[in-house]
Amino acid sequence: MSALLEAEKLSRTFGGVVAVNDVSFSINEGEIFGLIGPNGAGKTTLFNLITGLTPASGGRFFFEGTFQNIRLFKGLSALENVKIARHVKTRCGLVCGILGIGGCKAEEKDVHQKGMEILKLVGLNDRAGVPAGSFSYGDQRRIEIARALALDPKVLLLDEPAAGMNISEKQRLTDFIRQIKERFGLTVLIIEHHVPLVMNLCDRVAVLDFGEMLAMGAPADVQNNPRVIEAYLGAS
Repeated sequence: MSALLEAEKLSRTFGGVVAVNDVSFSINEGEIFGLIGPNGAGKTTLFNLITGLTPASGGRFFFEGTFQNIRLFKGLSALENVKIARHVKTRCGLVCGILGIGGCKAEEKDVHQKGMEILKLVGLNDRAGVPAGSFSYGDQRRIEIARALALDPKVLLLDEPAAGMNISEKQRLTDFIRQIKERFGLTVLIIEHHVPLVMNLCDRVAVLDFGEMLAMGAPADVQNNPRVIEAYLGAS
């Protein structure tokens, strides 16, 4: 397997505080890669370095085709949220497509069809016209992922997708991520607090603690690593 994303000694300081310190890792094409760590470990900062939201103080990150998610437009329907993302891939763009200017009517029809196909894939096509803000938290995350899929990404970056979910919702999310990974041939990076979900889902897992890489490897190896156990016991 070839590396699709690579971090090389990534660092970020805020004043005198080192949030991420010389972190290096690579993610293989087609892999589900998990990043965990206690509160304050630097996970969110590292995620923001990867997506470009926060500039690095040092090091480099190489990637191809990543998608940076944004919050839902909760006053718009599920379908409208997905279509807005899909318009990024069109020749006419969002405004011309909606207004039907020039030869964009056919393209807008394709955007609508593709949006419905993706919503069907995530199990929400029967509520395509419902405002996104009225969906449950778990289903809102499905809309977010559907919108990401509308961009035909190679890499899907998920920042704590299971936050606020109950046990059954987390299990459905795990199954769902596996399904879309296979269906779309995705590489997935997931940052998550819920350790059992990551250990059950990911091919490899990396652990951050105080901004430094504590361990990385197969889930079973990481889970039994004495340094990882100590870090989580210390945080509990």
